[in-house]
Amino acid sequence: MKNGILTLASLMLLTLTTISTSHAQENRGGIKGGVNFSNLYVNEADDENVRVGFHIGVFTQLGEGSFVLQPELNYSAKGARTEYGGTTYNGTADFNLNYLDIPVLATFKIGDAADIHFGPYFGYLVGARSKTEDNFFSTNRELDRDNFEKWDFGLAGGAALNFDVMSVGVRYNYGLKEIAKSGDAKSLLGDAKNSNAQIFLAFNLR
Repeated sequence: MKNGILTLASLMLLTLTTISTSHAQENRGGIKGGVNFSNLYVNEADDENVRVGFHIGVFTQLGEGSFVLQPELNYSAKGARTEYGGTTYNGTADFNLNYLDIPVLATFKIGDAADIHFGPYFGYLVGARSKTEDNFFSTNRELDRDNFEKWDFGLAGGAALNFDVMSVGVRYNYGLKEIAKSGDAKSLLGDAKNSNAQIFLAFNLR
């Protein structure tokens, strides 16, 4: 799924080369939301255990000209499905990890038609839930947030096409921090980090 998102982003960027930039550039700000395709990775991100979630939040653009700063505040539902155990004892664990994400993105404006953005993001874990199934039993339990690192951070990049009051875009968030903190969490997740691709709609309110 991540490869599909990146392909869509490449097609959008190719389209941008044919768009005129002769008209004035206006800053945007408002609300945004969309679909998450999340995973947890160790050495490299893969698409085998993608969890579909959502994100919703607010954004604004600060500055003038072709380069502006775009801070955001988003609620984002992430997670993954992981496998554990060996030959005689094995199972799966579903993780729902909910974050408040704060991307701070350097944004290149191609007129009013499109934006390309890249920069860091910072995330704060507000909730966690897991479901475990194995050879012997199945259980649902709320995970103590102390099992996970409360802060996450990484890199974000993507592009958006603007249509009057609405924009449509794609983004990929690449986590750089290990999320497991306690021994129990590390036994299931190891050195896993967040990986999150997004498709979003944004509505300009100014």
